[in-house]
Amino acid sequence: MDIAEVVKRTGVPAHTLRYYEKKGLIASVGPRGARRQFASVVLEQLALIALSQAGGFSLDEIRDMLPPCGETLVDRNLLLAKADEIDATIKQLQAMSRGLRHAAACPAPSHAECPAFQRLLKAAAAGALKRRRHSAPRPAAVRS
Repeated sequence: MDIAEVVKRTGVPAHTLRYYEKKGLIASVGPRGARRQFASVVLEQLALIALSQAGGFSLDEIRDMLPPCGETLVDRNLLLAKADEIDATIKQLQAMSRGLRHAAACPAPSHAECPAFQRLLKAAAAGALKRRRHSAPRPAAVRS
């Protein structure tokens, strides 16, 4: 099917299809330079790409699960790691939600006087510091 038909059936814009092809997520069939043609398996691949993106996978991770032959290779350890990451994010968001609800209903005259709000601030600061430590570039070793 040609690129226009894929766009019509999936809602994925043509520029996105071209980008996915450039990234190695999907492959067109037919001669180079002609209007892009895709095998019908591309519909399933695009659905898997959308599902994987919704699950938080990067395009590079998705590409590794979609080899050019069209056969899907599922790295179960990668899936488990992503599920653990999602679970940790859910726990953080639930804690934040509880903290915000408490702050909204707190009877203390000021949030600065609320012990629960102060714990929330300390936890947020500790989390930000931890993220900075993990994402900061490490200095190069100095030779003497």
